[in-house]
Amino acid sequence: MVNNKVKTKTWQERDKENVMHAMTPYAKTPLIVKMAKGCFLEDSDGNKYLDAMSGLWCVNVGYGREELAEAAYQQLKEMPYYPLTQSHYPAIQLAEKINEWLDDEYVFFFSSSGSEANETAFKIARQYHNQNDEPGKYKIVSRYRAYHGGTMGALSATGQAERKYRYEPLAAGFLHTVPPDCYRCPLKKEPGSCQTACADMIDQTITWELNRTVAAVIMEPIITGGGILVPPEGYLKKVREICDKHGVLLIVDEVISGFGRTGEMFGFMHEGIKPDIITMAKGLTSGYLPLSVTAVRKDRYEMFQEACEYDHFRSVTTFGGNPAACALALKNIDIIKDEGYISNAAVRGQQLYEEVKELLSHPNVGDIRSKGLLLGIELVEDSLTRKPIEEEKVNSIISACKLKGVIIGKNGDTVAGFNNILTVAPPLSIDEGTIYFLSGVLKTSIREVLT
Repeated sequence: MVNNKVKTKTWQERDKENVMHAMTPYAKTPLIVKMAKGCFLEDSDGNKYLDAMSGLWCVNVGYGREELAEAAYQQLKEMPYYPLTQSHYPAIQLAEKINEWLDDEYVFFFSSSGSEANETAFKIARQYHNQNDEPGKYKIVSRYRAYHGGTMGALSATGQAERKYRYEPLAAGFLHTVPPDCYRCPLKKEPGSCQTACADMIDQTITWELNRTVAAVIMEPIITGGGILVPPEGYLKKVREICDKHGVLLIVDEVISGFGRTGEMFGFMHEGIKPDIITMAKGLTSGYLPLSVTAVRKDRYEMFQEACEYDHFRSVTTFGGNPAACALALKNIDIIKDEGYISNAAVRGQQLYEEVKELLSHPNVGDIRSKGLLLGIELVEDSLTRKPIEEEKVNSIISACKLKGVIIGKNGDTVAGFNNILTVAPPLSIDEGTIYFLSGVLKTSIREVLT
């Protein structure tokens, strides 16, 4: 009988020969994941791991939910595909379901990925202003450190130079300003006394660029892939006021923060604002099938209902709003609501932070940031200079966690010299005991590597 390790080596060789991987150097040997259940994975050697990154920030309800597979299966049997050039029941029902959380104030355009959702948002923002007799408003303001997708427009909005390197020049009309990084404040302010000066920089950028040229500001409620940068309280509210002042649309990217991840259904709800456009993906289906949404406020959408020849929205996507994906998403949202995963994210996220905050006394731990089940641990050479730690040491901690049965992440390939943040985002279904396991492995691995 051929043992598992021999089989795994064969699969790894076949993978190397045939599969290109994202964010992975060519020489790196991938984990071959065989199956998954709840919060845990099993590889081809039979080793089990806690998936403390929810796949790619997306498996919110955990793996192996048969009712999600059944919802998709039943829809596939009844009617597997039809494009939203017409319509179908699951898309209508899903739009209504999401709108229950949004006070019935939005209409929805379906795509297949977060990148597509953001691309759609940019087109909607530019067309909106054009049809509002403001054809010069086309620029999009984003923040450095932020990630908004890998397609050319979404990558242009992304504020991570290492993600863009060798793919430039990208799309024109995208601007960047400072992120809300309270640990490394670009404006040299102290937390608690900054008066959200980083938000004021958005105001200044729009003014300097001439507000009649700026269409929209895009931002995540929390910069996630850039290092779990949690803005100070009042930041989002101030950005909303700035956008209103300049007649600029506010696009909130909820691709990661949405569907319970932060302890609210959507991240922007922590500050009670109303975005003009909201983009969603990942947790919408818990990653079980590809699906994304661009939500547009109804009062903004009215601009697309004029009678002129080109006033309708003319973007089209083959697979956006796939009936099976929509049916699955409907069930997924029911699970998130009915099984209390939004409140669980808040409670378990606070538990995780309380368990790991003792690491702040470690000389190589500069900052720990969290919101719901998003956690970032920023590692430094020393706490006085705050010099980012070498990326090799970050990788060693990730490897140490893996050896102990936990998969965590990092802010990889973002900003040169600042890929020094460990990231954690487990499924929202995680329980108390598993949080203790996760926090124990994190603390032990950091102390082992950074002695």
